[in-house]
Amino acid sequence: MEFLDHAFMQRALLAAVLVGVTAPAVGIHLVQRRQALMGDGIGHVAMTGVGLGFLMSANPVWVAGLVSIAGAVLMELIRMYGRTRGDIALALLFYGGMAGGVLLTSLSPDGSNANLVSYLFGSLATVSQEDVVAICVLAAFVLAVSLGLRRQLFAVSQDEEFARVTGLPVRALNLLVAVTAAVTVTVAMRVVGLLLVSALMVVPVAAAQQLTRSFRATFAVAVLIGTAVTLAGTVTTYYQDVPPGATIVLLAIAVFVVFTALAAPLARRRARTAGAATGAYDGVRPSPGTADDVKV
Repeated sequence: MEFLDHAFMQRALLAAVLVGVTAPAVGIHLVQRRQALMGDGIGHVAMTGVGLGFLMSANPVWVAGLVSIAGAVLMELIRMYGRTRGDIALALLFYGGMAGGVLLTSLSPDGSNANLVSYLFGSLATVSQEDVVAICVLAAFVLAVSLGLRRQLFAVSQDEEFARVTGLPVRALNLLVAVTAAVTVTVAMRVVGLLLVSALMVVPVAAAQQLTRSFRATFAVAVLIGTAVTLAGTVTTYYQDVPPGATIVLLAIAVFVVFTALAAPLARRRARTAGAATGAYDGVRPSPGTADDVKV
């Protein structure tokens, strides 16, 4: 446990825990809405914010957060109203965000390729105290929205028409999901990196779905997976000197592969249980002395 003696590792572990919790908490709504790649697009837009922060000599986390929110809102408006050319508009937004980030970084007084790479793929050693404060504030916002409005967000993610009929403000909630996703990208970029943050928002949720059957269980398991892989990846980076973002994402994919392998026998067991229940309802006499069969 000697890695806890270093201040930079303490900051990195705190940031990793916050990222592991917030990314799947928002990603589950994106997966339900079939917008799994939205985080990747926001990451491209956030690059412009990072470059602008370098150019203004400001904290890139806060600037990237503001630019990401603006880009996410624009993406959601394009999805709502850009019915014919929406995909082209989104592509222009993504590519423009990446190009703008590279250009602004090159024009900044202290900008360099090393600075930009640390934001693209994550860097534990460069997480400052100011970054930790920003990550904590942004993570608190994400968790407040994800937990406080979980029922409304679930309804909108499952069926927008039904949610609209029940009187929910669907457009406002959709915009809130987009803003929350943008804030999550900003939270995760110092640990995972802008180009890999989308994987941490999606893969833990996909892994949890292999073994769970309810939204609540999927949410809880996905958060546990996200927290576990970010902590494991952070510690592995300390001992092996490997990129943190790539390590965390590969660990998440490994968990997904393991859960997928475990899902097959579990699915067969559920099928047998469902078949037994169907037989009981069809008039098949249960065997005596088995309480489970009598209950079914």
